[in-house]
Amino acid sequence: MTVSNNILIVSKTSRISRGYLICLAGTAIWSTTGIFIRYLTVTYQIPPLVLAFWRDLSLSIFLVLLFWVVNRSLLHFDRKNLPFFILYGFTVAVFNSVWTFSVALNGAAVATVLAYSSAAFTAVLGRWLFGEILGKAKIIAVTLSLVGCVFVAGAYDVSAWKINPWGILTGLLSGLMFAIYSLMGKASSNKQINPWSALLFSFFIASMFLLLVNFLSAGFEGSLLPYDLGWLGAQWMGWLILLILAVGPTLGGFGLYTVSLSYLPASVANLIATLEPALTAVLAYFFLGEVLSVPQWMGAVLIILSVILLRMTDNLSAVD
Repeated sequence: MTVSNNILIVSKTSRISRGYLICLAGTAIWSTTGIFIRYLTVTYQIPPLVLAFWRDLSLSIFLVLLFWVVNRSLLHFDRKNLPFFILYGFTVAVFNSVWTFSVALNGAAVATVLAYSSAAFTAVLGRWLFGEILGKAKIIAVTLSLVGCVFVAGAYDVSAWKINPWGILTGLLSGLMFAIYSLMGKASSNKQINPWSALLFSFFIASMFLLLVNFLSAGFEGSLLPYDLGWLGAQWMGWLILLILAVGPTLGGFGLYTVSLSYLPASVANLIATLEPALTAVLAYFFLGEVLSVPQWMGAVLIILSVILLRMTDNLSAVD
């Protein structure tokens, strides 16, 4: 093996390792999202789609101000990418919306499991669209992560699966939309678009879609529909927590996840993201006093094993 080959292997391994660390950091930050959202929806009773709108818009405004101070080149928008970002933003908006309805129709446990079917969707779509390798190790890792999600979410309880066909369809759609979001991020990377700029443009367009949804649904009755963008009114603490949600878990989670797609295949990054329910369960234990059951700990171990298996496989691929 020549010196140049050794350098290439080290360089490739270092790049992959960087991608793993970035994605793991993003997933860890992402896992705090549920705690903030739970607090806002329970304490202030804010409609989920109203929350989604302000979350996306707040993040967009914060990024504009940050980029204006730090690096204004990140605000540059190439008009030729407008159709792509309209689709990207639409994907973000639909994913957030469908996830909300899935929780309402299925309950949190089943909705979480169905959403993390995205690992399988991403592996298959990544193979089809980008030619990403779908070997035995990745198939095993995907299977382990899905089984782990079932245990962590508590969906092993038969009663949790007594849902209607529309609930199942909505839940699977949330997984598909998360997979498409991952692939859109990969496509953005392939277009040489800065991941932080991509985050700003996609979330701003998503907020516009959600604004439209809120206005169009204003005349309809039903607990699943938002109807008041000024829901929090003068409750400044609620607005502050919502802002923290936007610039903390949302910026850190989505931002670092998008950056990791510059280093990793979409299927790998999405599989790493399945650590989120396990991490969320741990955070809920420490901050909310929720006790983890033995099956939930088993699920967390399975998810972690899937990521370790995937990382070992990538190391071997780099050497080969």
